[in-house]
Amino acid sequence: MFRRTRKLALAEGLTAGFLFGTAAIFIRFMQDLDAFAIAFWRLVIACSAIAFLLVFLGRALDLKLLGKNLKKLIVLSVLLGLHFVFFVSAVKDTSILNATVLVNTTPIFSVFVSSFLFKLKPSRFAVAGLIVSFIGVGVVALAETLTASSGSAQTGTSTSIKGDLEAILAALVETFYLSYGRNVRSRMHLLPVMCFMYLLAAVFVGVLGVGAARNVFSLPTIVGAMLALVGLGIVPTAAAHTLYFSSLSNLKSFETAAMALLEPVGATILGMSLFQEIPAPLFALGATLILMGILFVVRNHD
Repeated sequence: MFRRTRKLALAEGLTAGFLFGTAAIFIRFMQDLDAFAIAFWRLVIACSAIAFLLVFLGRALDLKLLGKNLKKLIVLSVLLGLHFVFFVSAVKDTSILNATVLVNTTPIFSVFVSSFLFKLKPSRFAVAGLIVSFIGVGVVALAETLTASSGSAQTGTSTSIKGDLEAILAALVETFYLSYGRNVRSRMHLLPVMCFMYLLAAVFVGVLGVGAARNVFSLPTIVGAMLALVGLGIVPTAAAHTLYFSSLSNLKSFETAAMALLEPVGATILGMSLFQEIPAPLFALGATLILMGILFVVRNHD
């Protein structure tokens, strides 16, 4: 029988953190699409991808188990939907740099929530690791700022307080999602629960979008934007977020949150590969600090 281990959970979290770096890039290709519409369709696409995988694997939804945990799944789905709406709005309202850095304040919030509400106090190594990692994120942000200022093109670098606040709200919502979701992950199979949660979250975002008088059911009319939407639903959502949630089986919520600190590193590497955007030398220092910090976070797991 397959047995999950902490090493597997760490591999899932690290993979998810790197793949999260694609989200902001995909969203930037859909400037004409409303934030609610982007969040709605990425959830629908993710749900469809997981459902296809379930059919391919010959797995069925355990409706009885899902029903027993319905209230918890509804809470998690609402939190997940809000996180996606806030994050997409942040990417559209501020710079990718600000949105990516601020949404990764989740580990800081998660330490406080885990300690005061769930009595899961981090070790000294974990606290030190979070501090080192967050300094690393700041260094990566500085490296990207230097890269942007040295180039001639400044597209997508405008900032706003509204967008920054949306990114922080996305981080705060994600904190409660991870803390609350840890218990659910331990008692349910991954794919059925994620398929159901993506579906419920899509319904919630759809209703919320209609109530906000938005074109929530609109689809891109440009092929490139449509491909970006499909990529957003599959790579950072169906793949990365599913792995991210799965890692909660053997990690504390703040440990899983720390894995997402790899997001700016992944985004920068993708920028190098796809757009030939070579970061300042400081990027190597920032990436090293992030990795060192993550190692400290996961070193002691008492």
